[in-house]
Amino acid sequence: MSKSNLVVGINEKPKTKLEWFILSLQHVFAMFGATVLVPVLTGLDVGVSLTASGIGTLIYIACTKGQVPIYLGSSFAYIGSIIAAIASTGGVESAYTGLMVVGIIYVIVAAIISVTGSAWIKSLLPPVVVGPMIMIIGLSLAPTAVTETGLMGIEMLLEQGKYIGVVGAAWKVPLIAFVTFATVVLVQMKAKGFFKIVPFLIAIFVGYFTSVILGVVDLSTVLEGYSFFQIPNFKFIGTYEFNFSAVAAFAPLALVTIAEHIGDHIVLGEIVGEDFLETPGLNRTILGDGVATFVSASLGGPANTTYGENTGVVAVTGVGSVYVIGLAAVIAIGLGFLGWVQAFITSIPWAVIGGMTIILYGLIASNGVKVLIQDKTDLGNIKNLVIVATMLVVGLGGASIQVTSQVALSGMSLAAIFGILLNQVLNFIEKI
Repeated sequence: MSKSNLVVGINEKPKTKLEWFILSLQHVFAMFGATVLVPVLTGLDVGVSLTASGIGTLIYIACTKGQVPIYLGSSFAYIGSIIAAIASTGGVESAYTGLMVVGIIYVIVAAIISVTGSAWIKSLLPPVVVGPMIMIIGLSLAPTAVTETGLMGIEMLLEQGKYIGVVGAAWKVPLIAFVTFATVVLVQMKAKGFFKIVPFLIAIFVGYFTSVILGVVDLSTVLEGYSFFQIPNFKFIGTYEFNFSAVAAFAPLALVTIAEHIGDHIVLGEIVGEDFLETPGLNRTILGDGVATFVSASLGGPANTTYGENTGVVAVTGVGSVYVIGLAAVIAIGLGFLGWVQAFITSIPWAVIGGMTIILYGLIASNGVKVLIQDKTDLGNIKNLVIVATMLVVGLGGASIQVTSQVALSGMSLAAIFGILLNQVLNFIEKI
């Protein structure tokens, strides 16, 4: 693990309550776009998803004894299964049931690790495997960031449902993204004191103001369809009958997202200089993730997962305080009931989000390179070169293995499997 360069340590509080609130609000902005996009795409309730993400994060903090500064938001891995389950059964009950089963699987895996320990996981995940995994996590998100900046054409934004209010003047989109991007860079490089650790929050307001000036955001329509206070459309467990018809589509995905869970914690560990697989232990982090997902589904929300966007914020700002993450979770719960605030944040153009995520996702990938450098991994060694090269191509090349009619292994999860198997096989060959 690298030495920590945190400005605010994991168990430290910001100097003032105002700083604390602003730093937490920055995390809320970082997670908001992705967290609300999942319910938008699947038909679930946005308010429930926000509330569930906040509750899930607090559950995670409790399960990990406040030792890991990570935020849990809506998981993209289950979007296809949720949509398919709703379409095939005519209701959301099967999706909720499937997601609750996923949470239970997490808890079972956590219990197994509690008994066997996590040493075997570390032997399966040496730096030569972990480095490419981290790089893939960041680089696989790169197309999303580039699309949101409009550099792949506004038509793609429209196809993905990311309508930002401007069709005839597509040049405005990359301009807004560039202004946001430049603001993050300039603030990080030139700002002093507290302003230096809130570059994304400042960039959001600068990008939003630019969007208003260019006519991309119409302030007169922002609050349409929203009330100041509105109760989320919760679907509490017990108010409907369990439907296990779609469990087979959800259960295998648990193993995929557990692999992503491990990768995300290794990334964060490298950033803050801690080994979270050891302390508080992988059993506790997986337990927190699993219980959070079960509770979210029992309220009518999507699965929860650790968020790379918020990990990127920790990397840039050096603020790794669990207290900041905890307050962000409380704010998210409140946002679930405040319609006007949801309206404002929802109106932030994707161009603004794209300008920020270019840096956030790139930082995650850079940490993968950092792992290889710190381990002094010899890429002149053919074994190491084969592992790294294969993982990058499989993880970023669109490779996919169909497990069931609705479940496929792809991306980082498939690359991780290739990397683990290759490492074991090539190590065995070296010894004979």
